[in-house]
Amino acid sequence: MVTIHQILEKYWGHKAFRPGQEGIINSVLENKDTLALLPTGGGKSICFQVPAMAKDGLCLVISPLIALMNDQVQNLQKKGIKAMAISSSMSWHEIRVAFSNCINGNFKFLYLSPERLETEVFLKNLHDLNISMIAVDEAHCVSQWGYDFRPSYLKIAKLRDYVPNVPIIALTASATNKVINDIQEKLLFKKLNVFKSSFERKNIHYIVQYEEDKIGRLFSICNKVKGTGIVYVRNRRKTFEIAQLLTQHGFQSDFYHAGLTADERQKKQGDWINNKTRIIVSTNAFGMGIDKPDVRFVVHLDLPDSLEAYFQEAGRGGRDGKVAYAALLFQENDATQFLENLENSFPSFDEIKQAYQAIANYYQVASGAGLGMAFDFDLDAICNNYQLKPFTVFNAVRFLEKEGYFSFQDNSFEPSKVMMLMNKDDLYNFEVRSPKFEKLLKALLRNYGGLFEQHAYINEFQLAQRLAIGKDEVEEQLKRLHKLEVIEYVPKSQLPKIVFTANRIDSKNLVFLPENYKHLKEVAKERVDAVVRYVQEKNVCRNRLLLAYFDETDINDCGNCDVCLKSKREARNKEFGDINLQILNVLHGRSYKLNDLVSVFYHFEKEIVVDAINELIEENKIEIDKEKVLKLRA
Repeated sequence: MVTIHQILEKYWGHKAFRPGQEGIINSVLENKDTLALLPTGGGKSICFQVPAMAKDGLCLVISPLIALMNDQVQNLQKKGIKAMAISSSMSWHEIRVAFSNCINGNFKFLYLSPERLETEVFLKNLHDLNISMIAVDEAHCVSQWGYDFRPSYLKIAKLRDYVPNVPIIALTASATNKVINDIQEKLLFKKLNVFKSSFERKNIHYIVQYEEDKIGRLFSICNKVKGTGIVYVRNRRKTFEIAQLLTQHGFQSDFYHAGLTADERQKKQGDWINNKTRIIVSTNAFGMGIDKPDVRFVVHLDLPDSLEAYFQEAGRGGRDGKVAYAALLFQENDATQFLENLENSFPSFDEIKQAYQAIANYYQVASGAGLGMAFDFDLDAICNNYQLKPFTVFNAVRFLEKEGYFSFQDNSFEPSKVMMLMNKDDLYNFEVRSPKFEKLLKALLRNYGGLFEQHAYINEFQLAQRLAIGKDEVEEQLKRLHKLEVIEYVPKSQLPKIVFTANRIDSKNLVFLPENYKHLKEVAKERVDAVVRYVQEKNVCRNRLLLAYFDETDINDCGNCDVCLKSKREARNKEFGDINLQILNVLHGRSYKLNDLVSVFYHFEKEIVVDAINELIEENKIEIDKEKVLKLRA
């Protein structure tokens, strides 16, 4: 039997597990429901991927982020592991092919977005899937106390009825004790079983700086701290403006947000990962699924949405174990604006109903229909069409998601996909009849494997380069081949997805429980208050503050944050003042050679004594001659 260590070395190239991983893996292999809490960059995916490789059958992975699913699937495929993702952005034909391959093709991983769990096609195929275990990624989404609660996650527990003897492993990077208990309850754990690594990152130095001139302070950080960095801001416009300012001042920078085209995002990510760009300025859309080990600083120019979000974003620094800095710059009016944003993020019930009706009308979803239907969510077009405010509509969608009417999937970019619909003989005959498509078809078959069995991600730009033709021409030929039913071509998606998780009803009949609305607002207010307390606190170690939020209280001061450094300076200044007085008393009526005077104060650090002597000389309180003899100045 192949051991988990052999699997780890064969597929991941590591000879040993990171701290905490092996215990989690063995727990799953013993068929125990397991909750694993590992900090950002702690290697969560290995905790379910390794035991899945050791088990017979298919691991069902539930994840809320399409981009993250696709990233993990591609990484597994590069290792020679059969993996597949099914999301709401896929066509009926893609989904049918995917399930067929998982049932008949010895696949090891099937990634699903949670809203797929109650669809007819999934339930129809579920009995034929040889499921060995269920992995729930971003497990905090199952808890109403979590910072990103998603009602679709509550459907996961129903899988227990179909596969009662299959273990669940739930994974998250951050959760309070309340959320930890709620996750296990909502997922119907047979027995409480938590593996929790300390969230402490000793190599990250947390700095909170009150600063009127944030940009000047940012320049100072970029000058003093060498290496690559991330700068987080709240809106898309600021990403461009700050990146432009940094570039103008000689810092190689670029901007990133979810509104960019897929090609732009890929290029910007690649340039930063490969150190062609030193600093990336981004909204919170950047960082998920990107594991760059040598990030030396992460700067927040605006307050983060929550301490959970801040912990994850700051944790993208220093993954190589070397020192990294997490700096949060704020002004007094930031807290006021932060609280105002909270109020504005909860639209009135009338505004929510108006947004629901506008969205349903825009996508022409008939009353009584729509369940499972997915659309590219074009917020600007909807708002322009119905004269609505984008901020109000966006937050209305977020609330409707919590109430189970929609599922909203941001950062849901998927590359273009192709699958051959003709068999090899028919394809050969088609090429003979239509020679103008021959070069493209041969390039597809040469560069992308398995096209007759399943959809493969393609890159139109790379194909254009190989064929020495324009990218537009490649796309036009692919569309034409799709129309001729030679291939199925699914162009890349640029927009977030919105999925109807219930059939459309008349907006007058939308039911909102006031207690739910009140509860969501209270939980959001608690998170906002925690952020404000964190930045306004001046006397407690930042590391201790963060860890206490996650219920880790037995922690010493870090010694490296702004609060600890200030405390050290104050203690040093007091000690310095005491030494100065003692030096003056010792020299009263006497003289000493420098080394002899230093040795008198052997119970202090030598550097401190020398600094104190130099200060007294600069202040003209003592003098030193050529022989390094010290005495009081007359």
